[in-house]
Amino acid sequence: MSYLDEEVEPVSPIRRFSTILLAAAATALSGTPAATAGPAHGCASSVPFTSGTEGYDTFRIPAVVRAADGALVAFAEGRRDSAGDSGAIQTVSRTSRDGGCTWGPLSVVDSNGDATAGNPTPVLARDGELVLLTVHNGLVSEKQIMSGQASDQDTRRVFVLRSRDNGRTWSPARDITADAKAPGWRWYATGPGHATLLRHGPHAGRIVVPANHSSSPPAGSPDVGTEAKYYGGHDLYSDDDGRTWHIGFTDDRTDGVVAANETTATELPDGTLYFSSRNQGSAAEHRVDGYSVDGGKTLVRPYQVQPSLSGPKVEGSVLQTTVPWLLLYSGPADPATRTVMQLRLSTDRGHTWRPGRTLTTGPAAYSDLVQADPATVGILYETGTAGPYEKIVFERVGLTPGQLGNVPARR
Repeated sequence: MSYLDEEVEPVSPIRRFSTILLAAAATALSGTPAATAGPAHGCASSVPFTSGTEGYDTFRIPAVVRAADGALVAFAEGRRDSAGDSGAIQTVSRTSRDGGCTWGPLSVVDSNGDATAGNPTPVLARDGELVLLTVHNGLVSEKQIMSGQASDQDTRRVFVLRSRDNGRTWSPARDITADAKAPGWRWYATGPGHATLLRHGPHAGRIVVPANHSSSPPAGSPDVGTEAKYYGGHDLYSDDDGRTWHIGFTDDRTDGVVAANETTATELPDGTLYFSSRNQGSAAEHRVDGYSVDGGKTLVRPYQVQPSLSGPKVEGSVLQTTVPWLLLYSGPADPATRTVMQLRLSTDRGHTWRPGRTLTTGPAAYSDLVQADPATVGILYETGTAGPYEKIVFERVGLTPGQLGNVPARR
């Protein structure tokens, strides 16, 4: 039995509307009639990226989006010379037209010569085109950027690309740094992982991109800017399918307890945005979260620690599923190491979380979630045997009790 068929509301059972829900979800996800949303799939997992192949030392930083034709487009950073976070890094992609079972050839989507073009953050826009944000920097390290030692050309800059053919080809990268990065910000990262297209409420059609930055120390401070307390969170939004961009909320504080870093977001059924961020601060909890009810322009309250999401300091992903009461998080569950990739589940809009299915007990790190079809979610995640960066795996998980794990039948 699927959760799409569960009676989760005493007044309005989901079973009563299951056929309508399936058709509506398929149409919303694919942009095509529900009957063509996709065939049944016999596979459970696949490996779109394997480190040490295709001319790259390492593939890292997964992101995945469902295109208008139902194809799944998986992105990663192709790190040419090493596993390090700087140097010759390209944004690459592979596309699956069978729900993530097999993948087409690798394509280079964005490149910056011998320097960095990464942090892929894709979304399907209202007009049916794919929009991808990336971030470039020169041959400098994160430490050099955060300490203000990088030039304007070499520091972090924000770009946007578009695809009109479901990820087969892409426009040249367009620099939007002037609109996306505030004066005084040094480090900068979109996502990584999927961005969000709002579908409900007065801001329906808006693209929201979760992001983070670091700020310059105040004048006269002995700090150099590499201290974790200078990390902060923000988002970008666009009301014209990614053609123009604006900075929404910012969450900056220098108490050192909460310091938002890599961020993921999803839209709840009433149009509220839920943000979940890696915390680089000193709090024992390594996740912080927040909500926005105005399409990402402001937060209802500043980021707060989320005690029920255990894990190390690492990127994670959140996804509102086609089941209205079911929100998912993916990330390593071990509190100290990048191991144990696990789905966590929330039935109260992200206020509390419980463990769900464990995908691997071995090494694992970054991940991204996608609604692969109306009854299935996909998780694209870093994993391996000796370490977490040996390959990027795509795994299909059905919205059923047996597949998801520890979920109650009702809220």
